[in-house]
Amino acid sequence: MELTPVKVGLLGMGTVGGGTVTVLSRNASEIARRAGRGIQVVQAAVRDLSRARGSDSEGIALTSDPFAVVDNPEVDVVVELIGGYDLARELVLKAIANGKHVVTANKALIAVHGNEIFAAAQKRGVTVAFEAAVAGGIPIIKAVREGLAANRIEWLAGIINGTGNFILTEMRDNGSDFADVLAEAQRLGYAEADPTFDVEGIDAAHKLTILASIAFGVPLQFDKVYTEGITQISRDDVHYAEQFGYRIKHLGIARRTEQGIELRVHPTLIPERRLIANVDGVMNAVLVKGDAVGPTLYYGAGAGAEPTASAVVADLVDVARTLTTDPENRVPHLAFQPDTLSDLPILPMASVETAYYLRMSAADRPGVLADVTRILGERNISIEAMLQKEPAAGESNVPIIMLTQRVLERQMNEALERIEALPAVSGSVMRIRLESLSSD
Repeated sequence: MELTPVKVGLLGMGTVGGGTVTVLSRNASEIARRAGRGIQVVQAAVRDLSRARGSDSEGIALTSDPFAVVDNPEVDVVVELIGGYDLARELVLKAIANGKHVVTANKALIAVHGNEIFAAAQKRGVTVAFEAAVAGGIPIIKAVREGLAANRIEWLAGIINGTGNFILTEMRDNGSDFADVLAEAQRLGYAEADPTFDVEGIDAAHKLTILASIAFGVPLQFDKVYTEGITQISRDDVHYAEQFGYRIKHLGIARRTEQGIELRVHPTLIPERRLIANVDGVMNAVLVKGDAVGPTLYYGAGAGAEPTASAVVADLVDVARTLTTDPENRVPHLAFQPDTLSDLPILPMASVETAYYLRMSAADRPGVLADVTRILGERNISIEAMLQKEPAAGESNVPIIMLTQRVLERQMNEALERIEALPAVSGSVMRIRLESLSSD
């Protein structure tokens, strides 16, 4: 007996929505063979009904009212692709209340409202799938939640925002300034007119929240992620890092420790020989360290119409398969059974231990370096390597660059406060954290 197709309602027919329709149509027979039945988009909510659309909307009833989609009794699965927090939350909760499964690419929604959404879905016996919310086409959610289910995840580190990675790559390759590369990224369509979410790390923090929850079995806690952007990184920092054998990447890092969980997004020096250090342009990559498997790297396109649609359609295939499954035996939304989530605390940044790159501008006279090293030594901060440049013509200050060994951020904060107070040191000290990301 042939099963009836799964009927899908789309909220949003933009880049990802159009890509989803294209992939479903092009690979229809392959998808049906995998899912056990066809998957068919029957209705879509769009912002502008008058806009001309190609063959991608053929056979799809278009409406400007998204609530018409979530209330449509014909629709089995609602795919939410409108983004943002409030309207998306209202629509997803309404779809769940109506007994519909949900697929979403909205990382902000899951990171901020996911706990509430998953609780509602569990109560109603429906699935909320969100593979496309993190790292576009890379199946990282499935890999951590299912492929690595045998492992105790120790840490993960990811380049999970393509815009930031493009900017840092261009700064390194062309010796460009941040502002110039950002303008180029906006011209190419990689960065929004308001790039805050990308360059300040908020987008990456949304994704890291989700990854950490799945990796460690803790509730989603976006408000506890330490977030630092890349706007202060100079081409000098990129150049000096290279001289030491490192590259600067904007990483999301989650690590389990005995005291709690580190959850942080910030620019990071990583050894240039690491595979993840060589992920360039708009590509994404996530490095996951499990106790049994060791380090594993997941690489691919983090955005774009068809890469993201790839993840959306994979979720639709999963939902199609689960339509005949007892809700109690489905894969849990956040990898761990809902009643077994851990209350491990999220550590404040002051309690995180890492190594550091420091760059300061100091007067070119005897005793200055001795004062700096004394302040570091008083706080048990060991210097791993140091670079002191000659003063530029007509300049009385010199750049001093240091790499330190691992130390608590609290101790480094105290040391930097003292160093910045030295009369011979001009301005603030540039601090970039350093991670070796080794397999031990």
